[in-house]
Amino acid sequence: MKTIDELLSEGVTGKRVFVRADLNVPLDGTTITDDGRIRAVVPTVKALADAGARVIVASHLGRPKGAPDPAFSLAPAAARLGELLGAEVAFAEDTVGTAAESTVAGLADGRVAVIENLRFNAGETSKDDAERAAFADKLAALADVYVGDGFGAVHRKHASVYDLPKKLPHYAGYLIATEVGVLKKLTDDVQRPYVVALGGAKVSDKLAVIDQLLGKADRLLIGGGMAYTFLKAKGYEVGISLLQEDQIPAVEEYMERAEKNGVELVLPVDVLVSSEFPDLKTKAPANPTTVAADAIPADQEGLDIGPETRKLYASKLADAATVFWNGPMGVFEHPDYAEGTKAVAQALVDAPGFTVVGGGDSAAAVRTLGFDENAFGHISTGGGASLEYLEGKTLPGLAALED
Repeated sequence: MKTIDELLSEGVTGKRVFVRADLNVPLDGTTITDDGRIRAVVPTVKALADAGARVIVASHLGRPKGAPDPAFSLAPAAARLGELLGAEVAFAEDTVGTAAESTVAGLADGRVAVIENLRFNAGETSKDDAERAAFADKLAALADVYVGDGFGAVHRKHASVYDLPKKLPHYAGYLIATEVGVLKKLTDDVQRPYVVALGGAKVSDKLAVIDQLLGKADRLLIGGGMAYTFLKAKGYEVGISLLQEDQIPAVEEYMERAEKNGVELVLPVDVLVSSEFPDLKTKAPANPTTVAADAIPADQEGLDIGPETRKLYASKLADAATVFWNGPMGVFEHPDYAEGTKAVAQALVDAPGFTVVGGGDSAAAVRTLGFDENAFGHISTGGGASLEYLEGKTLPGLAALED
């Protein structure tokens, strides 16, 4: 795929450059609680603006139902982008209507505008090819060139991700180029030992990537809510812990295959349990109990890996040449259940090799728990996109850029 450096070498002064970013940041009302994704696109936007382009930044935020919804406005993200750029960023209150047209028409060379949430238009996410293409045509009318830099959305066959680049000269931004380069290190040129730590709530979300990793990784460390399906598959009592009973046969098959392939599949040996889920708003003390992984009481729920598991997982990461981590080890949003996730993050910091934090909740946890982002080899902006790449799937947004 062509990169932004090639575009810049061709000259962009006065050109309208449409940057498909990922500004899908978490909001508390209108307050951004984690601006990582906005910061990630700044190098691309700044390079284009500094070169004299008229930059139009577009993104989705949340899951509005194809119509305007103030709760999902990109206005806070536009304001934060302006702060990070140190320059005023214009904001259009629609995507392809009169506000967007007049805002773009009023851009001077080297200036930046953000248009409103793409998902306020049903055509953005439509499964109907014609409807998506019609919306992409309207977006294309705003610009001369397309730069794809929203890695967190490249696994979606959406109008701004898949259809629009086919209608304009297209290039990959710095973020996408970096993300793809990192993922190739996890698939094509892996340094060993290769250790993967997987957490998060649902094992069903990770089955396809586990299937692929059983042929590539040296060790798989399992934590988070998904671990209890593995523990149940071993015949353990898991109480009222998160459990996907329908996935037990698949998990049993994967455990057998791991043993057959010589892949070390490591499960928790102890867990923190409680009879009720913690209050994440007040952060009131939860007072959990630590029990062995095979001794979870019937009326208790596992909410984090225990201290012995933290030590075990740290030891399994200590010699890793390559690490990929996706998914927290517990309910890290509450201080009483954050230690497992914190221990894995610290083990990545201490590991001698190349470490990748696979986006989503893991990236949020790293920042929430106060880690220096530069202590990791790479923090991805796209959890779902990273997983689908590792699963071997074709990502529509990358395929469109490669055409």
